[in-house]
Amino acid sequence: MSAPTPESAESRESVWTPAAPPAPVDSVDSDSARASLEALRSEIAKAVVGQDAAVTGMVVALLCRGHVLLEGVPGVAKTLLVRALAASLELDTKRVQFTPDLMPSDVTGSLVYDARTAEFSFQPGPVFTNLLLADEINRTPPRLSPPSWKPWRNAR
Repeated sequence: MSAPTPESAESRESVWTPAAPPAPVDSVDSDSARASLEALRSEIAKAVVGQDAAVTGMVVALLCRGHVLLEGVPGVAKTLLVRALAASLELDTKRVQFTPDLMPSDVTGSLVYDARTAEFSFQPGPVFTNLLLADEINRTPPRLSPPSWKPWRNAR
């Protein structure tokens, strides 16, 4: 192999150009963000007492576009916690009570025939909301599991 000549080094330098630096991201005022989060936590604390770890986890999951599984015996304010979070952020929320007779279309929605117009129209199910409370999810029938989990896997 021959050593590169000055000409070939120059030609390579003129061909290769480094990538432009990324555009600056708007800085986030950390004090303002912290104050907003504390205000949210205190608003939820007005409705739910003693669930600080759960509130923190739910807020983190919401900011990360994730999901939360709240487990506990009846009466520890799981439903109230979700409703308080939704009310504090003014989000639309729906609740699905999972029962053995639940059908996939009960969660995702279905096409409904309108006899007056002779057309089908999509009636969205409760999954089309900001916060979905899936209550008693351990009762999910096997036929419901694969199709209904797709919105959660796709983070919608």
